[in-house]
Amino acid sequence: MSGPAVILVGPMGVGKTTVGRILAERLGTTCRDTDDDVAERAGKPVAEIFIDEGEEHFRALEREAVQAAVTGHDGVLSLGGGAVLAAETRLLLAGRPVVLLEMGVAEAVRRTGLDAPRPLLTVNPRQQWRQLMEERRPLYAEVARAVVSTEDRTPDEVADEILDVLELKKS
Repeated sequence: MSGPAVILVGPMGVGKTTVGRILAERLGTTCRDTDDDVAERAGKPVAEIFIDEGEEHFRALEREAVQAAVTGHDGVLSLGGGAVLAAETRLLLAGRPVVLLEMGVAEAVRRTGLDAPRPLLTVNPRQQWRQLMEERRPLYAEVARAVVSTEDRTPDEVADEILDVLELKKS
């Protein structure tokens, strides 16, 4: 099965893009982020897509972006936090080198609560994040070959663990 060398999933703010870039550098490949793909195709940031067209429209664009990336990219792939909500995406990820990055609620709020436009965390970030994770955690677990915590760790330490658990060679 061809496709990405590593696929990162997990909640917003967990470090998928940052860790993905480090992994790509160490593996001598490129990193692709499906949220960036969606924003580029739509011609506006993800937060604006949510506001202007709604979550349903964003999720449709996201499913297309994930399909294209999983079948057309052989480097490191970072998926948007809600990508696993789509059954067809979970099916597409089956048997692939998927790593769930996770963190606790306090760390999540610290990372996402005030520093960036997060359309799904606008009202009560702590409660919203818990609710999102209750819904998504089983879906992340369904697709993940490995789970790696980013809590109290540098992105380099997280990348090292991912390379170890997937038994990938560092360049």
